[in-house]
Amino acid sequence: MMLREITREEQVELDRALYDALNPLASAIRSRETGLSVDRMWDANPVEVALSVLAAWRTVDAEVKRLTANAAATAGSYGASYEQLGAVWGITRQGARKKWPDAVTRPAPPTARTSNLEIFGGTAELVQAPSGGWSWTGEGADGASGATGDGACYATAEEAAAHAGAFLKEHAVDAAGRP
Repeated sequence: MMLREITREEQVELDRALYDALNPLASAIRSRETGLSVDRMWDANPVEVALSVLAAWRTVDAEVKRLTANAAATAGSYGASYEQLGAVWGITRQGARKKWPDAVTRPAPPTARTSNLEIFGGTAELVQAPSGGWSWTGEGADGASGATGDGACYATAEEAAAHAGAFLKEHAVDAAGRP
């Protein structure tokens, strides 16, 4: 999503809406600081009036930051990435991560699952890695040890079990104890 510039008319309307929203807050601050009623707010010292407006903008700025963080967290909860948040805000992925560190949550890695296979007189243990892939280690009936080779990983438990089963069949012993 690319951030589009707003039109001049939209800018004028936004300014008007912001000033309309700001005025009651600035008036309340002026009244509280000067002790003058809201209907006499312009009777205050011009510096005090300007500072009350600045104080109101500071409050609005803090609220906009809070609402912006909420919007980023909402987008992140629906699956938006830091790259997408940054693109909308006009900053890098790293900038978005720094600005809203908790906006995007990563799913917790799955806990390792294990399963045992006992056939042909031997045993094998199937293990699911946090990445989701499966591997196996086993000991044949003849005492030979084996495992998933060269860091290979299988997509499913069934595929890992098939490879472990083939190993266990190779290292089976007959009724007389011979391989």
